[in-house]
Amino acid sequence: MPNAEGPLSVMSFSGMAVGSVQQPLGPPAAECCVLDSCIPESFDLGKTLGTGSFGRVRFVTHRATGKHYALKILKKAAIIKLKQVDHINSEKTILKAIHHPMIVNLYGSFHDERHLYLALEYVVGGEFFTHLRKVGRFGNDAARFYAAHIVSIFEYLHSKNIVYRDLKPENILLGADGYLKLTDFGFAKIVEQRTYTLCGTPEYIAPEVLLNKGHGKAVDWWTLGILTYEMMVGYPPFVDEDPMGIYQKILAGKIVFPRSFDKHAKSLVKKILTADLTKRFGTLRGGVDDIKKCKWFS
Repeated sequence: MPNAEGPLSVMSFSGMAVGSVQQPLGPPAAECCVLDSCIPESFDLGKTLGTGSFGRVRFVTHRATGKHYALKILKKAAIIKLKQVDHINSEKTILKAIHHPMIVNLYGSFHDERHLYLALEYVVGGEFFTHLRKVGRFGNDAARFYAAHIVSIFEYLHSKNIVYRDLKPENILLGADGYLKLTDFGFAKIVEQRTYTLCGTPEYIAPEVLLNKGHGKAVDWWTLGILTYEMMVGYPPFVDEDPMGIYQKILAGKIVFPRSFDKHAKSLVKKILTADLTKRFGTLRGGVDDIKKCKWFS
């Protein structure tokens, strides 16, 4: 397991991670569809790993091979009622098209009369959210280590014009090797220029989304800033009991940093959490390199 509290240069880490994308550590394309012809009876059902508006995720064992998966079981009626058909289809399409060592792999999809099933990679370590809440907040080195994962993931997705749009601790899993795995691509979208759909978790929504100005890849870098702050403080920078109160604080843009917040991390977060897209790191002429070469990561 990597030492999350040890010194980390994102240049060396990102070079490792992004370099591996050129020769994916994920399954070959053929393996991604290996379970497409399955039926629910092909699996032995285990414990429930999580629940949501459309169904639940179960730990399962494939009877023919003995391999373990996380089986996402979605209710067709709920998907149709909540008008999420396009989101589900988009999630399937995107997951089948991408292969990155820090993104959960899709091994197949199938359906019956009532349910749609997505056979996903089973990640042993559980939700990143649980680990963060257990310790309260991460130290500077650990936060930097995990932030580097997200930088690598977003760099890869954006190279394919995919905007993730839903970064938060609940959508990150922690592998047994200590590395992160991004999951839940329900809001992900292929975006050439801009999209106008309002989506995301209130505390993580970027100003341009709230203002309905159209948004693109820049919203992902905004969420990286929010996540970095939450990892180091224990809660997001914009909080309120009411979502409208959260939105007002996001638009006001005032961020309070504890004295213990690392000065180089603070500098990066401030450069990412700016409403002015002509100044937001990750979207400027230097692209992701502006983030990778900042003092916090060097």
